Amino acid sequence: MTSVRNSVKLIGRLGKDPEVKNFGKSQKASFSIATTDNYKNAKGEKVEDTQWHNVVIWGKLAEVAGQYLKKGAEVAVEGKLVHRAYETDKGEKRYVTEINVNDLAMLGSKPK
Repeated sequence: MTSVRNSVKLIGRLGKDPEVKNFGKSQKASFSIATTDNYKNAKGEKVEDTQWHNVVIWGKLAEVAGQYLKKGAEVAVEGKLVHRAYETDKGEKRYVTEINVNDLAMLGSKPK
């Protein structure tokens, strides 16, 4: 089996329009995507389980995401999982898990 280290592939829908920030010559786009799994529980009832994922894209791909992606758009993303910590203005420590994307594909039709 080929070795795969810290690789994430997801297909989902944007929960909001991308937020794009400029950092000199580079750009950063961030947004969330939802993935949904449907299954039947032990009682035979249909269950819909939606998970939300924070996504970060850098560089030219961030510019493309900001220009073409809108809330509800279906996308496929591939990247690596990153965990980081930061402090709020009140000194509280917060933890974030994000997908740093290196490949993006726009799927489906335009969102309504």
